[in-house]
Amino acid sequence: MLLGVDYYPEQWEKLMADGDLDRICELGCNVIRIGEFAWHRMEKSEGEYDFSYFDDIIAKAKARGLKVIFGTPTATPPAWLVHKHPDVLQEEQDGGKRVFGGRHTFCFSSEVYIEYCKKIVRALASHYKNEPDIIAWQIDNELGHEGSDVCWCEKCKNKFDAFLAKKYEGNIDRLNNVYGTAFWSQEYNSFEEIPLPSNTITTHNPSLRLDFERFCSKNIEDFLRVQAEIIKEIIPDAVVIHDFPGGGLDKSVDYSSLSKHIDKAAYNNYPVWGGQMTPIPPHEIAFGLDYIRGLKGENFLITEAIMGAQGHNYMGFLPRPRQAQMWSYQGVARGADGLMYFRYREGTKGAEQFCYGILDSSNVPKRKFFEAKEFFETAKKYEDILESPIKSDVALVYDFDSLASMRLQPQSILFDSQSEMKKLYKPFYDKNVMTDIIPSDRDWSGYKVVVLSSLTVCDKAMADKIKTFLENGGIVIMTYRTAVKDRDNNLTLGKLIPVDLDELAGCYVEECECVDKHDSFVLQGVGEKAGKTGRAGVFRDMLVPSTAETLYKYQDEFYQEYSAVLKNKVSRGCVYYIGTSLEESLLSDIVDDIIKDAKILKIFSPEGVEVVKRGNEKYGAYFIINHNSKAVEYDKMTLKPFECRIEKYKI
Repeated sequence: MLLGVDYYPEQWEKLMADGDLDRICELGCNVIRIGEFAWHRMEKSEGEYDFSYFDDIIAKAKARGLKVIFGTPTATPPAWLVHKHPDVLQEEQDGGKRVFGGRHTFCFSSEVYIEYCKKIVRALASHYKNEPDIIAWQIDNELGHEGSDVCWCEKCKNKFDAFLAKKYEGNIDRLNNVYGTAFWSQEYNSFEEIPLPSNTITTHNPSLRLDFERFCSKNIEDFLRVQAEIIKEIIPDAVVIHDFPGGGLDKSVDYSSLSKHIDKAAYNNYPVWGGQMTPIPPHEIAFGLDYIRGLKGENFLITEAIMGAQGHNYMGFLPRPRQAQMWSYQGVARGADGLMYFRYREGTKGAEQFCYGILDSSNVPKRKFFEAKEFFETAKKYEDILESPIKSDVALVYDFDSLASMRLQPQSILFDSQSEMKKLYKPFYDKNVMTDIIPSDRDWSGYKVVVLSSLTVCDKAMADKIKTFLENGGIVIMTYRTAVKDRDNNLTLGKLIPVDLDELAGCYVEECECVDKHDSFVLQGVGEKAGKTGRAGVFRDMLVPSTAETLYKYQDEFYQEYSAVLKNKVSRGCVYYIGTSLEESLLSDIVDDIIKDAKILKIFSPEGVEVVKRGNEKYGAYFIINHNSKAVEYDKMTLKPFECRIEKYKI
């Protein structure tokens, strides 16, 4: 199990390295992560590669038994490169250039920049191809993060033209037909006439906008793929990773596609960041961890875990004593079989002076150091369990096209795809039911329950996949705005919504509307839910059942005839159609029914106490994690604030 720190020796006096590495070993580390932002240290002027500095650091690390994860430095190009080729920089929508000084300021369409990246990666991999103690290669850093996923420059325009020409096989009439460009006289005579969907009056064509999202994603995917291929060509048995940031479901890049080109996914886990007065809720932290585990459907690394406050211009919330340690336990409990703290020491210069590390600028071990050390010592005791795979009965499924479509046209002023997914995730989390968060192209056959959150873009292949899952006895949860659009981001003429799923859902949508509150109207339970009431909002489908059983109906004066929540038995399976955004208690009650019907084990725990069951063929363990800032009683034990207990048992 890899346990370590993110170490940036180039930011410190060289004489400090020996003392730093000694203390890193004292901390209990077996790995350091280096190199990802040090391009200039490796190539001070064009073509003059010098890796001697890192040769020395790696030699010192090896002498102490430390392994190395080495990052390709392409997230931060050197100043000489940008000075010589200023056109490698990204452009904003208004045409302004992003300037040198930050990170990921380059354009993914720049062939000039890509060629420089190829050269430095090839030189780096060739130099270290026989170094066995480099146990993983990290490609770049947090690709697509902080707004770097979209660029509006002329290079992107030309490359987007070529992307469309290839997709539509050079036939502009075909594109015109798919886009419906007769609307607003948008017909094109050539691909060169097609604009980037930048600022305009009202809005751009939805099909054009979705194609641009796909283009942006492929651009970043190709950037990663090229580097991974170079490393694999030179070091065939290399382990290639990428460190993904949070918020992956909100970006113009599909991280599940990027993950196909790496050997192991990694995650930079920040439950709190500068400017936040409190951390995000426990279920949202868990959601991020389960999402990263789902990228490849296997255990992952946490390449950046925090111990102190984090921020660039604003100092973040200081994790309370044992709180950040607790997040580390939560991370490994949910599938991280390696963890590195960001960072070893707080920087005294540069943009991350308020990213507090294991040590602060005093360089004196304090509480954070000893909490990290204690965590490493404990994690090593359960290494065999933590490296075992996780098996989940529930899958929360996302689809890149649907996420993009709903981000471009949210249809409700309150709608946010990721927020709705987290809302559907929470009742399973609260009942301590492990849930995989997976892309829609993944195999569903090993699951008992599949949750489809606003799968607005749908096609026949997806409809057939849902049908097969139901015929095999699965339970499917569909939500409002399911199967509204086709793969071209257009509506379908002559079919009821949900398109091609109305028979499976046992209902159709008569009408729909967005609303301006999360609790805009009252729902009344009927049938098996008779006597129960609750509130809902955001959006609503007016559902007309055919074969489905109504669970809840709308109660406002004009729409009492319509159903809000339905249940339909299909072959050996069952569909729940949730036509609005339910309040938490109603959704929790429905999930209780589903868990019971699917014969899934739930584990009761008090509010704020997370229980994760892990195990291998010999031993199991319960990770009992108290997210509360107060002591809590659970199962005849008293959990201190932010304490994690690990109860091991023999199978």
